[in-house]
Amino acid sequence: MNAEKLKEVIKHREYVDEISQSEWYEEIEKCQNQVTDIITEDISSATEYLTHQCTAMEYVYIGEILDDVIEKIPSREFVESFKRLKDKFPKEYSEYCIENDIIRAENILKWEEEHGKKD
Repeated sequence: MNAEKLKEVIKHREYVDEISQSEWYEEIEKCQNQVTDIITEDISSATEYLTHQCTAMEYVYIGEILDDVIEKIPSREFVESFKRLKDKFPKEYSEYCIENDIIRAENILKWEEEHGKKD
């Protein structure tokens, strides 16, 4: 995973929020798709990044695309690493309702375990 590219895209995503109050939907979606692509190009190194380098705002913005990541690469290890960050970032976990992101990702994993990968 290209950590520098991830940081760059997330920084741009923050900027979009600042200037548009979350109303520049096309640019938000573009950033979300880029973050998803960066993470899924190497899920193992992305998991390591979460564990050792992830910042609070990266946690928030990765949370908003967690289900997209898991749909592309169903990785329980990635979800578990993301889940453990709630202790490191309790304010963001609560304020941004990250529990819901985790529940959606876990539901995707459960469905895929029971039915196989979606097409």
